[in-house]
Amino acid sequence: MNLSLVDPFILAQDYPETLAGHLRSGHATCLRFSHSGEYLASGRVDGVIVIFDVETNGVARKLRGHTRQMQSLSWSRDGRYLLSSSQDWKCILWDLKDGSRVRVVRFDAPVYIAELHPFNHLLFVASLFEDQPRLVDMSSTIPIKHILPSAPRRQGQDDASSTGHVSEKQAAQDAKQTTCVTVFASSGEYILAGTNRGWLNIIHTSTRQTIYSNRLTNGVIIFLRLTSSGREMVVNSSDRIIRTVHLPDLSSSSSSTLSTSVSSDGGGSVMMVNPEKMTLEVEHKFQDVVNRLSWNHVAFSSTGEYVMASTYKNHDVYVWERSRGSLVKILEGPKEELGVVEWHPTKPLVTACGLETGKIYIWSIATPQRWSALAPDFAEVEENVEYQEREDEFDIHPISVLHQRRLDREDEEVDVLNLNGGSNNHNFGPRSMGMMKRGNFNGLLQQRRGRRRRRGEGDHHEDEEDDLEGEGEEKGDYGGSFRMPVLLNISESESEEEIVAVGPGTMRRKDKDKDPLLSGGGGGGGGGGDTSTSTHGLTVAADETRTRGSTTETRTPTPSTPGVNNNITTNGGAGGGGGGGGNKRGAKKKR
Repeated sequence: MNLSLVDPFILAQDYPETLAGHLRSGHATCLRFSHSGEYLASGRVDGVIVIFDVETNGVARKLRGHTRQMQSLSWSRDGRYLLSSSQDWKCILWDLKDGSRVRVVRFDAPVYIAELHPFNHLLFVASLFEDQPRLVDMSSTIPIKHILPSAPRRQGQDDASSTGHVSEKQAAQDAKQTTCVTVFASSGEYILAGTNRGWLNIIHTSTRQTIYSNRLTNGVIIFLRLTSSGREMVVNSSDRIIRTVHLPDLSSSSSSTLSTSVSSDGGGSVMMVNPEKMTLEVEHKFQDVVNRLSWNHVAFSSTGEYVMASTYKNHDVYVWERSRGSLVKILEGPKEELGVVEWHPTKPLVTACGLETGKIYIWSIATPQRWSALAPDFAEVEENVEYQEREDEFDIHPISVLHQRRLDREDEEVDVLNLNGGSNNHNFGPRSMGMMKRGNFNGLLQQRRGRRRRRGEGDHHEDEEDDLEGEGEEKGDYGGSFRMPVLLNISESESEEEIVAVGPGTMRRKDKDKDPLLSGGGGGGGGGGDTSTSTHGLTVAADETRTRGSTTETRTPTPSTPGVNNNITTNGGAGGGGGGGGNKRGAKKKR
């Protein structure tokens, strides 16, 4: 019963192959996976942020605070906070526990990109349009903005403020440089900044001084992205060449490359990397020599073994292998140009947003399912095999014996969540607790109570609720990552589907106010045809059948959630001419 439906050898493939589907909630302009890979944040052209549950493709939350197109998104390490930047000259830090705004930072210019500190969600760096970048400290209610330098550090300079042996003409040209993109190193002690003249500057976070500069290209550095380890970086520039760069160890634990420097704010000496011992090595250069394509966006794979990029005025996504430096796959599918592309942190899954329609396209591995896993007693065979009948296979047993066997089987707790054995000791894992978070807590509680009633042990409601909740508390924060509560009211989902999945095995229809056939009338009205069932708490309504034209639709309502309006109105027979448009309309159709 716990066998895998998917062949594990197929899952060993490192990169996706085919277009699996798409998501749609408005016109998406930027994407970003959380570090755990459970959620996908999408910024829209109207300034709304939509967060999808990756497993169910349902809308988990919507954030409204920007008024113009979204530019970038950045997750905190635990997945609880999200930083967004927009063309409305604002950056907002969101708390996804309740969807509130922790801080709102306004700038004097549009924001290119903003990135959160790896370990401090109250510190971020932002690149501005035709202005110097800012390091913003949001620990106080009034954010503090520190200006970062854009001029490169050339040989012969003692520090970032002195000109040294640089001529006045060269210094004047360096002063005109602007920073296009900024990201934190993996340790957060340094900031990597790319300029419009092709320079890569390494800036110390505490002193805000440029300690090292290297010119990677003659064009504009458009985008930077680091691997999860922080030792590899991919650079996208305007010269149509994608470069992968091996970074030195920028952590304070690397004593061989450390030197002492005096802080610019008078805070004493600070240990930093010695620039004389630092070197940047360009590992590979990826380009399309034949078509001379430009690249819209670049990203690493989850392991850093592959580099992918979306193309300018083209609908393909190119995937290169870093170990050999060769092209291994061209992902095809939509017939429109793609913008931002993102690779899932743990899976061979790629997402990209279309520039014309704003759809979010998903590429993954085509996994043929092993249906024999649903019946452990059977196995898939290449050709017919003669069946050997057991001696007692078709014996006739008394009804009482069969009934007792069925009750015994119901008492056994079947583990449908984990792959390794049963869970008779009620040891719910993190995945099971995740399902409880999405609304299956009441289902598990009712199932256990039903077994107790059949055995005549009583209900013990309070004890069982405490047991189930206690097991969740013992798990803590489920491996150190924040679990965002999934909203079940998806009336503003804007999904193309009328019924949307919001959890494992949980389907919800859009809000009845958005569907005229589901909206009931005013008061009054009798008749046996109209039935209104209100489900609150643990009450679950019966199956509902509704006729729309010549099509009959049947659905089973799911357990309701406290605080959510789950009124269900069913239009039935010839009766019930009540005082509203919805019920009267159903009665006329029946006649």
